[in-house]
Amino acid sequence: MHKGRGATLNPPGRFERHAVALADDGWGTLAELLAEAGPRTEVRPDRTASLIAYNQSPDIGFDASINPYRGCEHGCIYCYARPYHAFLGLSSGLDFETRIFAKEDAAALLRRELARPGYVARPIALGAATDPYQPVERRLGITRSILEVLLEARHPVGIVTKSAGVVRDLDLLQALAAHGLVRVQISVTTLDGELARRLEPRCPTVSVRLAAVRRLAEAGVPAGVNMAPVIPGLNDQEIERIAEAAAAAGADLLFWTMVRLPHEVKELFQAWLETHCPDRAARVLSLIRQARGGRLNDPQFGSRMRGEGPLARLIGDRFRLARQRHGLQHRRTPLRTDLFRPPAPDGQLSLF
Repeated sequence: MHKGRGATLNPPGRFERHAVALADDGWGTLAELLAEAGPRTEVRPDRTASLIAYNQSPDIGFDASINPYRGCEHGCIYCYARPYHAFLGLSSGLDFETRIFAKEDAAALLRRELARPGYVARPIALGAATDPYQPVERRLGITRSILEVLLEARHPVGIVTKSAGVVRDLDLLQALAAHGLVRVQISVTTLDGELARRLEPRCPTVSVRLAAVRRLAEAGVPAGVNMAPVIPGLNDQEIERIAEAAAAAGADLLFWTMVRLPHEVKELFQAWLETHCPDRAARVLSLIRQARGGRLNDPQFGSRMRGEGPLARLIGDRFRLARQRHGLQHRRTPLRTDLFRPPAPDGQLSLF
């Protein structure tokens, strides 16, 4: 277990032909290695040719998204985006948390794509896979450059993050909000600081995240809370308390998803449970299977986000009642798309 990292393993990508396994040589060197801080974060340029990704998934509320970064230093052990690192020849374990790819040309790419003839504006999800406000954003500012282009083009955007760093861009968010063009969702998985430190080792504390919700709401920026994911047997007992905390912070919406464990994430999560929650590991895995038709992951549209069976229905009912009690919505207010105008080709901002 490397200090400050979520994954306890760094298995090879599922497309690799060879693997390396750590073994103790009898001198305690393996224990010493794992006690170290672990690999430092390495940021590399991502020379992608396009920025906006499109999907046809019927069970999510957007069909266009932007991820400024591949990989995420937050290190959330349950992250469903981890397996994408396999396409880069890297591991979904520690590599995902320490080898970050930054789309440094994002603003220019976005400007070009929005200016294409026939482009039709639709809400873009910013941070659909990895966090747009992960620690490296403080230095690179790629997410801010994207928001500047979206503001110039009067383009709707929804932001999902676990970071209070989103308030750095309050000036841009307020300008977008004034025209009904933005919504921010901040993820709160648990109110237990110790559990959060182990689940999401490099995320801001929950109190800081809730303070960010309050600041956004007070500034007129629509802000909600995501309890994503719900992990039965680990954090589902906090549903009502998180709803109360979200409402107290000024959130207008509470959203949730059931934990998803695709591909290598299943093994990573099981290893994490055995390390951090050995007394609850078997029960947590059993409850996830109960909500997933006997499996640890369900990729099927319609059930992958919320699960199925009595346990999943009970969790859904608890969220419905918690929303009613605290006056929280469960559906996002549609963002405007009628104000869109193609951005200036010369890259000179003309903010309204």
